[in-house]
Amino acid sequence: QVQLVESGGGLVQAGGSLRLSCATSGRTSINNIMGWFRQAPGKERLFLARIAWSGGQTYYTDPVKGRFTISRDNAKNTMYLQMNNLKPEDTAVYYCAASRGSITHAQAIIPMGYDYWGQGTQVTVSS
Repeated sequence: QVQLVESGGGLVQAGGSLRLSCATSGRTSINNIMGWFRQAPGKERLFLARIAWSGGQTYYTDPVKGRFTISRDNAKNTMYLQMNNLKPEDTAVYYCAASRGSITHAQAIIPMGYDYWGQGTQVTVSS
């Protein structure tokens, strides 16, 4: 079992920055893929970025490429999402997720590809 806890959300003005953290505990696998998603009210949960826990390979969806950076600190068992140049349309609840083991790229960009989820952290960007 893996437990995930997000933190770092809040209220920020457009153009500002936030860094989200996802602390992990419990049994982890070197084949884990970890990802960030977000969900706005009344909308579906959308993929943002993913990282391989062991090798650190990353992938981003186009709307956040160049603005968001996913990273992990294996020693601290923590994943991060650095978000710069935030826009009002970035307002959502942000979730971190982890796979139980190795998954394909196609699985890694959809919510159903992940087995464990955090409780979410609210990010609100004012104009």
